[in-house]
Amino acid sequence: MKSNLPSFSNTNVLGYEVFSSSLDVIKPNIDKVLINTFSPNSYGLAKSDYLFEEALKKTDVLVLDGMGIAIGSILINGKNIKKIAGEDCFNHFMKLADQNRWRIFFMGSSEETLKKIKSRAIREYSNITVEFYSPPFKSEFTLEDNDIIVQSINDFEPDVLFVGLTAPKQEKWAYFHRDLVNARIISTIGNVFDWYAGNSKRPSKIWIKLRLEWFIRIFLRPEIFKRNTKNQMKFFKDVILHVLYIKKIK
Repeated sequence: MKSNLPSFSNTNVLGYEVFSSSLDVIKPNIDKVLINTFSPNSYGLAKSDYLFEEALKKTDVLVLDGMGIAIGSILINGKNIKKIAGEDCFNHFMKLADQNRWRIFFMGSSEETLKKIKSRAIREYSNITVEFYSPPFKSEFTLEDNDIIVQSINDFEPDVLFVGLTAPKQEKWAYFHRDLVNARIISTIGNVFDWYAGNSKRPSKIWIKLRLEWFIRIFLRPEIFKRNTKNQMKFFKDVILHVLYIKKIK
């Protein structure tokens, strides 16, 4: 399942190998790499969804997207991990695509949002070619749906495939279709679709730099914070139990 990635550093956080290197290790000549993001909410969801857990644990590059994971790593391993959010992945690979005249495919979201994304992308990155596909709006895709999605992607032959569905749908779809799509880089970036299209805004860079983006989001989207709190608490509970166990056996 693993691609021809060069060696890089991972840090184990409660059984998940979290990427601790720079995205620069993923070179333009890569055959194929799947990139997913990992947050306390993802951890909590995966505790009751074994397919989601498999998708996260067997991804090629699992990047930290959530301050809670960094805190967990510090408590468990005494090591901080740099945050690489979905938007960071998007910006990095769009620049790489522009340098190498790559083809970019966006899968997910509405036709209207995807048109906004394409228009902005070709304006800001003049050397890329862009296409997209808006899948049916349903909780689960049928086999026929998936065949059409994969065919649409492969007909275009992208170098980079960005998948923007809701979690955990996007991570599971990318994982189980990884070897069926002809793309060098597959990256699940979720909310970035709406941010880049201008449908919603990410907190200002100063809050991101201070690692307080999560705090600002509480005020911007309190319903999401409330919905995710239970899953996040599962993560912090397991971190505390893990730390206490390590101290006990010492």
